[in-house]
Amino acid sequence: MRAHTTFDGATGATDGAQYLTFALGDEEYGVAILKVQEIIGLQPITRVPRTPAFICGVINLRGKVIPIVDLREKFAMPAFTGSDAAVAARCIIVVQLATAAGPVVPMGLVVDRVSEVATIAEADVEDAPTFGAGVRTEYLLGLGKAQGRVKLLLDIDRVLAPEESEALPGVVDLVDSE
Repeated sequence: MRAHTTFDGATGATDGAQYLTFALGDEEYGVAILKVQEIIGLQPITRVPRTPAFICGVINLRGKVIPIVDLREKFAMPAFTGSDAAVAARCIIVVQLATAAGPVVPMGLVVDRVSEVATIAEADVEDAPTFGAGVRTEYLLGLGKAQGRVKLLLDIDRVLAPEESEALPGVVDLVDSE
């Protein structure tokens, strides 16, 4: 499910999909712009006991409790280390996640830095490779080629396994009931 856009300009018509691109370490990722609610700076995160390690906890965003996922942890990447400038660039992308349980819930993704909104033509998106049994890639929409680099295009609704996404509303309910 890609967010499509058409551009008619002096250079001709271009049909493509728009993605908010961001970095985790040296790798670049993209999420469909239509899934993005907003980008906010890092703020204090309240840890919720007995949740998976990749769920950092929750924040209060204008009166609404939002679960926060550390994508580095989820993707089994090394913990973040960096200079003061790199720390200042870290932020939370709030996305709308369609859960396996049915409701659409806002969820925050901690990323190292946001890059840009990129339009990637359909012809520049290749299917995600298969690496054999035991390696999950269903969370990838494909591999986008833009500006001489490969961007891993995420299907944000599938980044969490069904049982993990079902737990998100429960995390919010647990905090709301306190």
